[in-house]
Amino acid sequence: MAEQAQYEELVRQFSAFGAVKREMGRTLPSDCPGASAAVLTLLARHGEMRMSKLAELLAVDMSVTSRHVAHVAERGWIERSPDPADKRSRILRLTPDGEDRVREMSRRTTQLLAERLSDWTDDEVAQLTRLMARLRASFDDCRTPAITQ
Repeated sequence: MAEQAQYEELVRQFSAFGAVKREMGRTLPSDCPGASAAVLTLLARHGEMRMSKLAELLAVDMSVTSRHVAHVAERGWIERSPDPADKRSRILRLTPDGEDRVREMSRRTTQLLAERLSDWTDDEVAQLTRLMARLRASFDDCRTPAITQ
């Protein structure tokens, strides 16, 4: 197990990582704020889904999800159709324009990463990818151990 000082440094690095995320966010098209990009990305990754599932994946309230969905629907990037299993629910899916928007966002962020990591070796990029996936998986387990002081 790592020493306390290593975890403290990791916390500092996570805090500084916000600058990386902000710069990546600046690559988004001006009509597609981060929340809209998240909606589109999740639909592209997981396929069509109910709004309740999207709210769960976004980890936000249904009212917040509804606002984000309205924004992308107004732009024609998603469509909302009645759920055949429950007419009160809606199924969300990307439109062809939404798929184009996701590809454009991916192209922009990939280009930014390629520029910023141009002095990294392929092995270093692969190692970072593996470690970030492992870190995310550690949090996906929904384990929240008690915090001790």
